Amino acid sequence: MTPIAPHITAFLQERLPIQRGASPNTCESYAYTFQLLFEFASARFKVTPSKLCIEQIDSILVMDFLAHIESKRGNSPRTRNARLAAIKSFMRYVEHRLPSVLEQSLRILAIPSKKTDKPLIGYLSVSEIQAILNAPDVKTRAGIRDRAMLHLCFAAGLRVSELTGLLLSSVILQPTPAVRIMGKGRRERSLPLWKQTAADIRAWLAVRGDVPSPELFVNARGEAMSRVGFTYLLRKYAEIAMKSCSSLVGKQISPHVLRHSCAMMIYQATGDLRKVALWLGHAHMQTSEIYLRADPMEKIDAIEAVPPPSLKRGRFSVPDKLIASLRETNNPITS
Repeated sequence: MTPIAPHITAFLQERLPIQRGASPNTCESYAYTFQLLFEFASARFKVTPSKLCIEQIDSILVMDFLAHIESKRGNSPRTRNARLAAIKSFMRYVEHRLPSVLEQSLRILAIPSKKTDKPLIGYLSVSEIQAILNAPDVKTRAGIRDRAMLHLCFAAGLRVSELTGLLLSSVILQPTPAVRIMGKGRRERSLPLWKQTAADIRAWLAVRGDVPSPELFVNARGEAMSRVGFTYLLRKYAEIAMKSCSSLVGKQISPHVLRHSCAMMIYQATGDLRKVALWLGHAHMQTSEIYLRADPMEKIDAIEAVPPPSLKRGRFSVPDKLIASLRETNNPITS
């Protein structure tokens, strides 16, 4: 029997971040998956997680674990599939270190993912975005920072991790304002900025002060703004914006909705999904197709371009209620 502890440690500390260049968020998600899996296996085999062996993580255990997180933890099929993807990635890694587990690994790799619904994305209109961007009080240091954060997140279509991890050195204001973003899979992209977005960033830099943190946006303690902190601020300003923009009421507003809103703006302005993919840093064009499905104007143009069938028209006269009742009396339904 082979202890699993050294292999999972090498996978999470070397394979993911160093060899594959996975983002900190991906590493955290994978680590949490194995925390849940090992707690489940520990309860089944009556041993501590550190005493578990690779041979015990077979396809039956994995399928039972997936059923457990759906039924007991209430995880969605999408989350279930993400947990399964993490386990499969680890098993592929272990195959090369322990060829003896190849058959066991193949059985786990054969576990199918569940089909999931693909709902239309949510995004905000330009007027709704403007209402949120106008919500911070730019007469205060915090308001100047928050306006710059919100504006940059929307204008550059950033993931929240890209925004909070953006370094001060990645901002270029001369001669052409731009930012360098390190995205998923360590793919770097450079994005130009609107003059107004650059102006908001300049305003923040003027009051940011001499903070030792290398990140562009910092909290009141001078530390890097967190994902939770930015999400809280966005919801706070969305509630303020609802007072002047009633269409925001009832909408789900998150950092990723700002990213979707930027993508839809670019797509509706250019009609080119390739530009959307380049702007957002998508590795595959298929990822950008969600914006094609969400754009109603694309479908309106399609239906207007197709001539409708010519149908024969008739005229229907509503029968008099009294005559209709008399006819029913004269022609009773018999069994």
